[in-house]
Amino acid sequence: MEKTQFKGSVMLNPVPVVMVTSKDKDGKSNVFTVAWIGTVCSKPPMLSISIRPERASYKMIEESKEFIVNIPSSNQVNETDFCGVRSATQIDKIKEMNFTMKPGSQVNVDYIDECPINIECKVTQIIKLGCHDLFLAEVVQTHIDSSLIDEKGTICFDKANLLSYCHGEYY
Repeated sequence: MEKTQFKGSVMLNPVPVVMVTSKDKDGKSNVFTVAWIGTVCSKPPMLSISIRPERASYKMIEESKEFIVNIPSSNQVNETDFCGVRSATQIDKIKEMNFTMKPGSQVNVDYIDECPINIECKVTQIIKLGCHDLFLAEVVQTHIDSSLIDEKGTICFDKANLLSYCHGEYY
């Protein structure tokens, strides 16, 4: 197999794509799209998201130390992309997308009810990296659409039709 060399670049693709909700100290909520997310620990359950410091949600999450990961399904490609390319400083993305927001049970952040899976998180550490900072967070609650759970109590992720992202394209 012949190989072509590329400059140093992370080539882990595809990656999951999610919409992250957060709330500022005045109670204003925001949503933005994140494709740099991953599982980092199982006991305690933890995940990470990478955020550019100039993103509006960065400050909200940095101050509150809470956020919710909303995992969209394939019928939410337009909403997911919209929330990734629009700024909260210019538009209320939650209102514009007509999302149904429900209060988290363990964090003071609302989740997107239309997403089949919602993961409540509390930040444990922020690591400054470069153009992005890594937010490590403990998972404190998960909400799963009941239609995805079979009679044995198993989560049927194949029924969720989840999205992934790869260099500007959704799959």
